[in-house]
Amino acid sequence: MFAVDFHAHTRFFHGFPSLGRAFDPLGARLLARTAKYRGLDGVVTTNHDYYREFDLGDESFSLLPGIEVTTTKGHVLVVGPDPPERTPQGELTPEQAVEMAHERGCAAIVAHPFRNSTVREADADFDAIEVNGKGTDPAEWVERLARDRGLPLVGGSDAHYPVEVGRAYTRVETDELTPESVAAAIRDGRVEPRVDRSPSQQVLRRAYKAIHGQKGWLEHPAPEPPGLGMPPGEDQNAPPPREPETRDSGRS
Repeated sequence: MFAVDFHAHTRFFHGFPSLGRAFDPLGARLLARTAKYRGLDGVVTTNHDYYREFDLGDESFSLLPGIEVTTTKGHVLVVGPDPPERTPQGELTPEQAVEMAHERGCAAIVAHPFRNSTVREADADFDAIEVNGKGTDPAEWVERLARDRGLPLVGGSDAHYPVEVGRAYTRVETDELTPESVAAAIRDGRVEPRVDRSPSQQVLRRAYKAIHGQKGWLEHPAPEPPGLGMPPGEDQNAPPPREPETRDSGRS
């Protein structure tokens, strides 16, 4: 069993492509260092519409390949061994993004399904639904969506700054942590989200909801959601406890 953040960015600012590309390797190292400190085993790098390989030189932590594809209806996470290096922003339909993911041996995940997105409505063969770390998607709605589609839930922080990594992550049931094994575990449903619901994270989530609400990015499905129940991952706080006696806390 491994703890992996399925949604994180190495470029912590947007609008400056050349500067961002120069910063990416440092961003990857900062993500890895913070995630490792918090007890995670790996992070999937899901930058917007591009994938870039990073070599940490650290066999005790995994940076796994992925990309966040901007489709015609919102974002789709593509996770697995061979994500595309580039995708045309806003040109692929969700169906095309999913087909592309599967052709490359990757899993396709609906990202933040109720924030600035109608991807969830697409008739596409998705592999999972994301519980997003920003907390803008009501947990019971995400749970109901996954149940209605017959899909597993996964967790990702949607970190744009290193401090945010691990606020939501996924427990992956697999014997080895490789891009192929992670994609297979998603498709097989051998995954489970975990969410940090500490007081500090609750405050941040209220702030995110206010900001995205002002932008008009939050959607509200009808009819009103059913009874509350236990939100995904709330039974355990993230990040998992550190185990310094078994982990190498240094960085190469």
